[in-house]
Amino acid sequence: MAVEATERPDTARRTDLELLDRWWRAANYLSVGQIYLMDNPLLREPLAPEHIKPRLLGHWGTTPGLTFVWAHLNRVIARDRQPALYVTGPGHGGPGVVATAWLEGTYSERYAHVPADAEGMRELFRQFSFPGGVPSHAAPETPGSIHEGGELGYSLAHAYGAALDNPELLVACVIGDGEAETGALAGSWQSNKFLHPVHDGTVLPILHLNGYKIANSTVSARIPQDELLDQLRGHGHRPYVLDGGFDGEDPMAVHARMADVLDEITAEIRRIRDRAAAQEAAGEDVQRPCWPVLVLRTPKGWTGPREVDGTPVEGTFRAHQVPLAEVRTNEGHRAQLEEWLRSYRPEELFDDDGRLRPELAALAPRGDDRMSATPHANGGLLLRDLRLPDFRAHAVDVPGPGAGPESATGTLGNWLADVVAANRENFRIVGPDETVSNKLQGVFTATDRQFLGERRPGDEHTAARGQVLEVLNEQLCQGLLEGYLLTGRHGLFNCYEAFIHIVDSMFNQHAKWLETSRGIPWRRPVASLNYLLTSHVWRQDHNGFSHQDPGFVDHVLNKKPEIVRAYLPPDANTLLSTVDHCLRSRDLVNVVVAGKNPGPQWLSTDEAVAHCARGIGIWDWASNDQGGEPDVVLGCAGDVPTLEAVAAVDLLRRHLPELRVRLVNVVDLMRLQDEREHPHGLPDRDFDGLFTTDKPVIFAYHGYPWLIHRLTYRRRNHVNIHVRGYKEEGTTTTPFDMVMLNDLDRYHLVMDVIDRVPGLAVRHAGLRQEMVDQRLRCRRYTREHGEDAPEVADWVWPG
Repeated sequence: MAVEATERPDTARRTDLELLDRWWRAANYLSVGQIYLMDNPLLREPLAPEHIKPRLLGHWGTTPGLTFVWAHLNRVIARDRQPALYVTGPGHGGPGVVATAWLEGTYSERYAHVPADAEGMRELFRQFSFPGGVPSHAAPETPGSIHEGGELGYSLAHAYGAALDNPELLVACVIGDGEAETGALAGSWQSNKFLHPVHDGTVLPILHLNGYKIANSTVSARIPQDELLDQLRGHGHRPYVLDGGFDGEDPMAVHARMADVLDEITAEIRRIRDRAAAQEAAGEDVQRPCWPVLVLRTPKGWTGPREVDGTPVEGTFRAHQVPLAEVRTNEGHRAQLEEWLRSYRPEELFDDDGRLRPELAALAPRGDDRMSATPHANGGLLLRDLRLPDFRAHAVDVPGPGAGPESATGTLGNWLADVVAANRENFRIVGPDETVSNKLQGVFTATDRQFLGERRPGDEHTAARGQVLEVLNEQLCQGLLEGYLLTGRHGLFNCYEAFIHIVDSMFNQHAKWLETSRGIPWRRPVASLNYLLTSHVWRQDHNGFSHQDPGFVDHVLNKKPEIVRAYLPPDANTLLSTVDHCLRSRDLVNVVVAGKNPGPQWLSTDEAVAHCARGIGIWDWASNDQGGEPDVVLGCAGDVPTLEAVAAVDLLRRHLPELRVRLVNVVDLMRLQDEREHPHGLPDRDFDGLFTTDKPVIFAYHGYPWLIHRLTYRRRNHVNIHVRGYKEEGTTTTPFDMVMLNDLDRYHLVMDVIDRVPGLAVRHAGLRQEMVDQRLRCRRYTREHGEDAPEVADWVWPG
């Protein structure tokens, strides 16, 4: 049954709660001031129009609930020396978490121009949602935040990611009832099945029901309480319920009940963790506990205006943003704002210099125990370099180009097992049930999938502890990994290429966070977000069109060039070198696209390392223009396009031996861009040296062809660059038929060379016709035999 909070005055002295109430009032006062004021912060004179911001921006409705929770958590933290992280799901309540950071002194420590006095308060108010100031949400500029909360849905996943491998940490995650309606949040309730009660931290979800979104009621607040609590029980939680603040209830009574319920919850958490530790010490299976969840009901816009112009505001959707919208021009609204601000009795909260009174300042935890100052919210402070074993121990032996075949990701999985073994407490691999499918099963020689649900005989590589997290929810995978990275650890997200699009918007938010954080001096760099995309478009011939989409790279490259990288290693050794590089990087989003199926291996270990260091280069062994200018350049990026380009070179050598052909392979896609556009961009001189200034370039690309045009549009020879790639032609068919459907096959590349190199079209029309016929023969073979023709399937580089 749910535990109802009851008032027990004997659990805390009234004077302590009165101090807590004053601290809460101070936070609310500062929050209202940020939304409305640009001057007169302590109301030392009547409010005048010039004291009011010309544009009123911000969200009041959720803010008093956020500050209420923060104030009560501080009581627990200070009493128990409990390390805690606060995740603000309704991050649009930014005024509240900025206010608490200022009250705790952290804000002034981070921003010397906002001191903890009257002038600092004035600046705090003025800068909020103001040109040249700070955003309205719990953005990177906010001390103590790892979660902006602008786009709703990800708070609980971030909280659980932060708790992983942080056994001492309590993560309090406030979930707005609007956010609770999102699919990402709904899926995140499954996260507690992956949290180990001894070796991971504790997540306390706080479902804050204030009843309304922007202009409508919320679902969770309008269903019967029993139905809501049954839902939470079904997610594996023990609900605690606190209702307060309605119908003018004295906040002191609500404080007393909140203090009691938090005491009960923290005691239950200690019992859970002690019981689990005893089970582990006795050699027993650690049982999945039923973790507490707090359902907190308070009015939207609590302590704000009850009515405005005769219309109810507090406890309605009208409190969501700015309850009094015409304060500059409407004298009545301005008087009501002043009355609202004075209702917090600022003279009891701040001294004559505008400083928080000492007895209130003493309530906050000290140093890093402050939630606004916790190093867990500035993960770079805690980040330790990974111990990366030498990947050369797992490299594929390549005596000559075209060796193999070998699986690139299979090779990588064996090395990742060593990475896992060397980094037991700060490295995780996440993915939607695809570790084995993506041929990374080698990691299971060193770890298991972590899962605290029921485990049955016959389950493979599944245990209560493990460094692989698999859940068939890409958003949850992304959120868990983001929370893990932002709190100072490392990880890798492996996924089918087509379905990574599910996290497009989450990637957007993380990239924005990284971009902003780079410009904040006190934010320390964190480990990069690393995507390994496999089971890719060219080898989803068995699953068909729904599984064929290489466009995530296009989406990623819309972000600031300082943040994003895209790599397409053509074989196993280049993949090893690339991932080794990515795992060492900081403050980036790295997208690595690689095949899982056995394929030819082109480069030895040393050659792969050198090629990846350059990011782009001529493959001399596949070129015959040494000592002269080429007649044509074949460019390629991606494992299958590289195979087809090299096979096309073989055809050209056999049929047009006099033609000077240069093959350029690209691993780092950003090398194609101008150096003025991207930090990895090639100078024009170097690009022209590779691709010439006037010769035709036939480029075989893994994804949508227009991306290559976009990256190279500034180049002198752009008019001569002709790209073949995915044209949204897909189905269930053979691997070679897939490339033929999209005109990326070797025969079509030869046709392109004949069409583009001056003089070849007339002289070698017969060869072009032979290529057309060969394509028809190969297609007919697939229709008759259900597999690719031997001359394609069994082709090897002749050397």
